[in-house]
Amino acid sequence: MRVLLALGGNAMTSADGRARPEDQIAAASVAATAVADLLEAGVEIVLTHGNGPQVGNLLVKNELSATVVPPVPLDWCGAQTQGTLGFVLMNALDAALARRGIDRRSAAVVTRAVVSGDDPGFVDPTKPIGRFLPPAEAEPLLAHGETWRDFGAKGWRRVVASPEPRRIVDAPAVVALVEAGFVVVANGGGGVPVVEDADGRLRGVEAVIDKDLGAALLAAEVGADALVIATDVPQAVLRFGTPQAEPVGTVAVSRLRALAAEGHFGSGSMGPKVEAACRFVEQGGGAALITSLENIAGVVAGDPDAAATHVVPDPA
Repeated sequence: MRVLLALGGNAMTSADGRARPEDQIAAASVAATAVADLLEAGVEIVLTHGNGPQVGNLLVKNELSATVVPPVPLDWCGAQTQGTLGFVLMNALDAALARRGIDRRSAAVVTRAVVSGDDPGFVDPTKPIGRFLPPAEAEPLLAHGETWRDFGAKGWRRVVASPEPRRIVDAPAVVALVEAGFVVVANGGGGVPVVEDADGRLRGVEAVIDKDLGAALLAAEVGADALVIATDVPQAVLRFGTPQAEPVGTVAVSRLRALAAEGHFGSGSMGPKVEAACRFVEQGGGAALITSLENIAGVVAGDPDAAATHVVPDPA
């Protein structure tokens, strides 16, 4: 069985959201333990991860140094965080496997995702990233060609395109490594966004890809039998945060899409995870599961006591 395991950005920070190096190393160790549980059970793993807090840290460095050195482009930020988090996760995975006496090695692939150069977000970007700044502090970044918008009393904030991922360029490399016995870390942050020019050349663009949609696409392209999206809650929940809250267990794709259309899942939290799970199942990918990190091994093993949202195809 081959599983694409998608770790949320919170899985690579401390419980209170801090992203110091020591916080990220400790969080990676926790995630690696869950991955080792699956590997010990004979499951092939491709691991992907969020990178929001890490890219956010790089953006702050851009802001603070903008009058001294040019800001690092957003696609470079994505590639840098893929490399750094891949390194941290490989160390954690190798240690977790060694403790169990499992003779497996890990590999990280800096992974590119093709997006459409015609995406309207490149003309009118709307995805806010980074922190709010006073106008005077945003000015040097505007001078470097970045797009910032006035959000009123909160200040100015950068906005970028958030295009759909169309193809994972480096999926064949991921498959080759998995088939050679490696545990692979790939496509962090949804992939480094690139566009394909008329002559077939790829070039990075200033954009961010939703990490969950990137995970669903990678899962399909590497032939995963299951997509498992790990988050900080055991299941998707209807009427979240109210006395009428109701966890979603096994659910057909059409029913889950109907619930999403009713507004049950936040666009900045559970919404993209639900959409990714639906896409994977609709494309014939098998099981899609949304659960917490500690439930992963039980859910994949079919433990009925392990809570998860299990998205299944519609009845024939």
